[in-house]
Amino acid sequence: MKLTKTFNAFFENEKSSGLLLLFVTVLSLTIANLSSSTEYIAFWEKDLGGHSITHWINDGLMTIFFLLIGLELEREIYHGELSSIKNASLPIIAAFGGMLIPAALFLALNYGTETQNGAGIPMATDIAFAIGILSLLGNKVPVSLKVFLTALAVIDDLGAIIVIAIFYTSTIAFFNLGIALGIWILLFILNRMKIHNLIPYLIGGFIMWYFMLSSGVHATITGVILAFVIPFGDGSEKTSSYKLQHFLHKPVAFFILPLFAVANTCIIIESDWHQGINHPNTFGIILGLVVGKPLGILLFSFIGVNSGLCVLPKKLKWTHILGAGMLGGIGFTMSIFITFLAFKDPETIIFSKIAILIASLLSGIFGFIYLKYILAQKNT
Repeated sequence: MKLTKTFNAFFENEKSSGLLLLFVTVLSLTIANLSSSTEYIAFWEKDLGGHSITHWINDGLMTIFFLLIGLELEREIYHGELSSIKNASLPIIAAFGGMLIPAALFLALNYGTETQNGAGIPMATDIAFAIGILSLLGNKVPVSLKVFLTALAVIDDLGAIIVIAIFYTSTIAFFNLGIALGIWILLFILNRMKIHNLIPYLIGGFIMWYFMLSSGVHATITGVILAFVIPFGDGSEKTSSYKLQHFLHKPVAFFILPLFAVANTCIIIESDWHQGINHPNTFGIILGLVVGKPLGILLFSFIGVNSGLCVLPKKLKWTHILGAGMLGGIGFTMSIFITFLAFKDPETIIFSKIAILIASLLSGIFGFIYLKYILAQKNT
């Protein structure tokens, strides 16, 4: 299987971003737990135009991240691994399993409690971290495994976006939402008129983001729906979609995601932090990501293949699917993002973050060791 130039560029950027995310996360946690950390933590909570700096990062800059995800998803649908039912079926079915089983395990522990709203937290996969860990295994990784994990993570993020839109929108200001959707329709018309200049789309996107933010629907959804009105054309390097996607890759990978990680992991870990692990919420997050993700991905893939809904690509084995499922348990960015939407209580948010960090660390370690062993067995 030959990888496209676009896929290679995406994989390389996500690989580097994952390693950078690991570094800045450790750095932020270390600084936050120094004796002189008060000013560091206060900085991220500093008021800026009525919202904290962290809030602007989460609701503003992360919209650009979702715009990139939307552009990548659009390319996968038109020209990539999701362009045919045969290629798309396996990662789509696997992604469903990787979302439903973790959510079910979480709800089994939290249904009917104050924390049941956190069911979306263990459903997410962090693309950058997952690919970053996979890249550490070097050239032994089959191309089909790289493609499967990437497609799985992209579909998983789309699923997380849908979950956010449906389940994490409390009250809706329909007037503002109507304006936002009206602007989207206008941009769609510009697309149909074959207007390829990016400026009206970006200006319209910014205005749409403002009204979406004021509507009650999470503003980051703007990034995804904006991506699908950016002119795609034939998908070549001369098209508006390709130019914007290419331009956004490095700022998102090396600035926005690391900044999000730093702002959201400045957590003071108290001496009694382990007591929070016994709570159904935190245990549900860890169980969902560490156990639910690989179980759901492997189980649904197996059912899909054996029922004839999809096929297992050449050189991709069930042991590879299980390893990919383990790496899928690295929730990090998206899981932390959903945590802020699910909960309002600061203590619950902190313990949820700790659970996400523990689960993501365990998933990364288990996935790396397991795949390293499996790939080594193949080459002996």
